[in-house]
Amino acid sequence: MTVADLNRILEDMPRYWGERDMRWGHLFPLVHEFGATCLVADSPDGIRGYLMGWVNPDRVGYVHFIATREDARGTGLGRRLHAEFARLAAQLGATRLKAITSVANTGSVAFHTGIGFAAEVVDDYAGPGEPRVVFTRAV
Repeated sequence: MTVADLNRILEDMPRYWGERDMRWGHLFPLVHEFGATCLVADSPDGIRGYLMGWVNPDRVGYVHFIATREDARGTGLGRRLHAEFARLAAQLGATRLKAITSVANTGSVAFHTGIGFAAEVVDDYAGPGEPRVVFTRAV
């Protein structure tokens, strides 16, 4: 992912996230520092999907965001983005993958458990009274 890609994603945000304004987590420094492990599925009609992730010092490949455009859902694109990220993370020494979502995000829970992640609700993960579903799996 490049800064130009991130600009295109931000301009088209509703096509990935609907009414949810997720710009808060799409930070330019993340692309500057981890662009090599942030992926875009580009096509002639724009970015169909993307994954923002990196490998931390504990050898965990962390998926910060994954999104597909509304017209690309159900095509397996999300699975392919995850598989490519897992491949890159393994090359960088990752032994595990991790992702996090809100308890209410049933679509994310279904997607991640469907591709082999274990899911655990962790109380106060995002602060007091802020539980999150934490997904983990081996690379």
